[in-house]
Parts: sequence; structure tokens; C-alpha cells
Amino acid sequence: MAAVIHATAIVDAGAQIGDGSRVWHWVHVSAQARIGAHCSLGQGVYVGNDVSIGDNVKIQNNVSVYDAVTLEDDVFCGPSMVFTNVYNPRSAVTRKDEYRRTLVRRGATLGANCTIVCGATIGAYAFVGAGAVINKDVPDFALMVGVPARQVGWMSRFGERLALPLKGNGEARCPHTADIYRLEDGVCTLQQQGKTS
Repeated sequence: MAAVIHATAIVDAGAQIGDGSRVWHWVHVSAQARIGAHCSLGQGVYVGNDVSIGDNVKIQNNVSVYDAVTLEDDVFCGPSMVFTNVYNPRSAVTRKDEYRRTLVRRGATLGANCTIVCGATIGAYAFVGAGAVINKDVPDFALMVGVPARQVGWMSRFGERLALPLKGNGEARCPHTADIYRLEDGVCTLQQQGKTS
């Protein structure tokens, strides 16, 4: 099934958009952008040239995905969340050769109105709460809130909070899927998938 592109959207010649993706009202996709299959780009989204977006990514209304941003499969970008690509911008100083790359790993959620300061890697299945400001790398499965963001817990692949300590060791089961997660020396990993995953 080919991508569905609304009549008001601007998709520059050369842009790649995968099968089954939907591009909604007043979106602009730049010529060198690469967008996977079954994605959704909400109203008012902008996608830059040096951008790679995986499969099944959902980008809600009013999000600009600027150059030097990579979104892996299954990433969720909440409404009006913000990416940056220059760490110390000045209107009178051109810094396009100083862009810092941002990587959002598979399955991560970036909540509404959060800000991702360029140069950070957001770990797989991490969960950034609404309005948080990320200014450093985020571990896999971490739950981050606040300004600047701090880790307050761990989240399952399904988006359920896990009963694990912030540091040290432990084991927890996702209440929905029965997946088992293990925390060892502050690193959370999926150990066993439950029967309902």
C-alpha cells in the first residue's frame, strides 16, 4: 500500500516515504529525508534533509525533526516536542558545520512538549515525560521527568512502570505482558518475553 499524502503537504522531490505511511495536513518533508513504512506524520510536521526515520514511527502535530536526527523503528514523538541540532545557537553566527547528532533508539517515547538537546542518545524503550528537558544520554527503559530531566524509574516495552530500584540489582515483571526485566549494576535488560508479548 503506497503512502497517503494529504493535498496540503509538501514532499520535496527525492524524499523517500515507505509504504503505508500517512503524511497529514501542512507537513513539509525535505528532499533527502528517509522515512520508513507505516509511519504517521501529523499536522504541521517538518522533516529535514539529514534525517532518518524508521518503520512505524508516530510523529504528532507540530514537531520539527531537524537535520542530524535519527529515529529508529517504533519511536513515538508527542505533540509539539522539540529537537535541536546546534548546542550554542546565535542568529549572527552560522554553525551548520557544528550540528550534534541525536539518536532515538527503537521503541522510545518522547512525551508532549519535551525538549531533546542535541547530541543525546535516547535508549531503547526509554520514556521521556511531558515537558522534560533531556540534556544527556538516556539509558534503555529509563523513565525521565523534569527540567533538567532526571531518571525516576524504569518502563517496560509496553509502556508500563516496572517495580525496579533506580540503581543496584533487581527483577520485575511487566504487569501487562509478563515480560521479565533484570536490573544489574544500574543496567536494565529484557530477560524473557511473556506469553502475551
